[in-house]
Amino acid sequence: MDVSRIRALRGPNLWSRNTAIEAVVSCADHERAMAQIAGFEARLRALFPAIGTLHPEGSDSDISLAHVLQSAALALQAQAGCPVTFSRTAATAESGVYQVIVEYTEEAVGRQAFDDAQALIEAALGSGSFDGDAVVARLRELDEEERLGPSTGAIVEAAAARGIPWRRLTQGSLVQFGWGSKQRRIQAAEIDSTSAVAESIAQDKDLTKRLLHAAGVPVPLGRPVETMEEAWAVAREVGLPVVVKPQDGNQGKGVTVNITERAALEEAYATAAEYGTVMVERFLPGHDFRLLVVGDQLVAAARREPPQVLGDAIHTVRELVDLVNLDPRRGEGHATSLTKIRLDDIAIARLAAQGLGPDSVPPKGQRVVLRNNANLSTGGTATDVTDDVHPDVAARAVAAARMVGLHICGVDLVCESVLHPIEEQNGGIVEVNAAPGLRMHLAPSYGKPRAIGQAMVGEVFAHGNDGRIPVVAVTGTNGKTTTARLIAHLFAAQGLRVGMTNTDGVYINGRQIDSGDCSGPKSARNVLLHPEVDAAVFETARGGILREGLGFDRCQVAVVTNIGEGDHLGMNFITTVEDLAVLKRVIVQNVAHDGYGVLNAADPITAAMAPACPGKIIFFAADRHHPVMATHRAQGHRSVYVDGDSIVAAEGSWRENIHLRDVPITRNGKIGFQVENVMAAVAAAWGAGLPWQTIRRGLSGFVNDSDNAPGRFNLMDYRGATVIADYGHNPDAMRALVAAVDALPAQRRSVVISGAGDRRDEDIRAQTVILGAAFDDVLLYQDAAQRGRGDGEVMALLRQGLQGAVRTTHTEEIHGEFTAIDTALARLAPGDLCLVLVDQVEEALAHLARRCSEG
Repeated sequence: MDVSRIRALRGPNLWSRNTAIEAVVSCADHERAMAQIAGFEARLRALFPAIGTLHPEGSDSDISLAHVLQSAALALQAQAGCPVTFSRTAATAESGVYQVIVEYTEEAVGRQAFDDAQALIEAALGSGSFDGDAVVARLRELDEEERLGPSTGAIVEAAAARGIPWRRLTQGSLVQFGWGSKQRRIQAAEIDSTSAVAESIAQDKDLTKRLLHAAGVPVPLGRPVETMEEAWAVAREVGLPVVVKPQDGNQGKGVTVNITERAALEEAYATAAEYGTVMVERFLPGHDFRLLVVGDQLVAAARREPPQVLGDAIHTVRELVDLVNLDPRRGEGHATSLTKIRLDDIAIARLAAQGLGPDSVPPKGQRVVLRNNANLSTGGTATDVTDDVHPDVAARAVAAARMVGLHICGVDLVCESVLHPIEEQNGGIVEVNAAPGLRMHLAPSYGKPRAIGQAMVGEVFAHGNDGRIPVVAVTGTNGKTTTARLIAHLFAAQGLRVGMTNTDGVYINGRQIDSGDCSGPKSARNVLLHPEVDAAVFETARGGILREGLGFDRCQVAVVTNIGEGDHLGMNFITTVEDLAVLKRVIVQNVAHDGYGVLNAADPITAAMAPACPGKIIFFAADRHHPVMATHRAQGHRSVYVDGDSIVAAEGSWRENIHLRDVPITRNGKIGFQVENVMAAVAAAWGAGLPWQTIRRGLSGFVNDSDNAPGRFNLMDYRGATVIADYGHNPDAMRALVAAVDALPAQRRSVVISGAGDRRDEDIRAQTVILGAAFDDVLLYQDAAQRGRGDGEVMALLRQGLQGAVRTTHTEEIHGEFTAIDTALARLAPGDLCLVLVDQVEEALAHLARRCSEG
């Protein structure tokens, strides 16, 4: 068994909406039927019993080792606690070659599970060893390292439940919600609108206390100190017992409470000084409460208890700690709802204060406290008391958050009870925390969990705001780049800042920020990251979908211009037009429920995608009497068609007419494929909710030149002859170009053509079969990049296509694209027409522009 081309599908893809690992797996003859490998299944199950039922996908045929790999990779992740359910093995057209797809929630875990599944199979075949328990433990540990912590994870889950898109920006807890100009960012329990000044204030315990005191919020007496002597003086001044803590601290680090004598103060001072300036303040008796404020509301409250064990007269303190740490809710760090209790130097010192040591056996019922602070990060527990909080207490917590300037704030309160106002108990607010931990509220040790994530998302996004901008995805065999550019132009006509990706580059508000083929998911994600984008238009090529999936979870409008032959068939197991349609249908399958799929009704394969669309359909076709169009229109649905000299948008009895003379790109409707592109763009703009006044204005202002649509039927004048530059590169494009050229007057017609090597032989030949019947002269040149072909191989195929061409009177082969262009231009007379099929688009267009200006 050979596993190759392992890919991470990071967005909706050919197989599902789930993120998944996809691999190509080749199995030898004897590996295509597990039952034929003596003892294999028994050894497999002995090594990893949790692998479950093994069966091939969708049939009763033999189970190959590829199917075993699929089941093992999924089961390993499931055993490690990952919420994964989807997997599939698909046989390809190549005998013994399979595509194995397994869902993941964390990419690193999914990849490791694939490696571990291969090791399991090798061990079952008799090569190597496999410790299932150890492998699952490592996967679980890796998952805990990779996944979002419980606090950030709860916020993300709440956002996802509201349909808000999100993207993790780092391996930590920095997350973007929403897209483009509507995006917001959080880091753990901090939001982007909270100022760095407010966070700095919260970190300065003395400044915070002085501000709260100025606002009338009860706080304990005390101040920062610089020496041990000053610390003792302040302790005597405010009155023992006192609390010693770092002035700039968090998570209870360096905090010692209830200090009643100088020796303990000296030890506490030394501990706190490790973290910076030391504060000494009056110790307030009572319980430790954490009040969580989000915006202007108290949303949760918990009573925290320090880490402790209960004596049973049998076990030592060390053994009691070990027993408590067996609780599955306890783990290392912040990945679990509780943290394991540590029997470190601080805990040992606290034990000594109680007359105990780690090996002491406390009597039954004795409460043994292992730390002075009650933070969950040091092993403490929490009891939810949200429903008990007195309105005055809640008001003081909100006032404290406002005074510091925090939108999300953890207020630490010490008092006997939250049932009564703070002043009645001589209690006080001892700290105000930015980026508070949420574990105690999400999964309290005792009491009711609180919907903290929903409250935080509600603070960032108002009700009804999902953080999305209009996204239009465009795919097809021909016309998709021009259609995408035209849709972007219509959005810009509405005054929106548009982000666009296509095979020419990435554009933000009309400015190109990247060049080359940018029709994949990475470029789309980059556009959605940009804060100056109000709407996005993505040309979505087959390669990006295959390689990584979509760069977005769903779109408002999906446009499929057509599905034709010659679009890289025979590559990546896409061997038929039907295979290609299934792949490009992915954008239609991921339309929003209130969105639209825009489909070419005249193309049966494209029209057949309609049932896969979760939203509604807008069909377009020049012929309004086409059966698909007529049926759709009769049902009252939206359609776009040509009627006489106008493009018509219809829904029920309503009509909107756009005269073709007002759409320059169509040359009064003479260029048929541009009329189709315009219909698709009009339907997309309609589906995105643009006003008709804007659509009309945008169409009238879109000129098909090398600036707006480079390499897409760009017309130029050379000494009275018409020169057309286009990037057509498949048989369907050739047919459309011939039809367009036939509509233009010309005395003599010539064409300059090469061929892309990454096409099937028959598709390369077909191009010159079509062109040879339509042009008087054909000039062949060889592309700069042969794309996997040998020197002269593409030229030979093009020559074969020209054999038997009735019309062609002259054929010539020229080395070099620019030399071929210059040769063709030199032969032109006024009234002639020359179609130049460019390879190096930018360079060739610049060369043509220079030559035409010279002429």
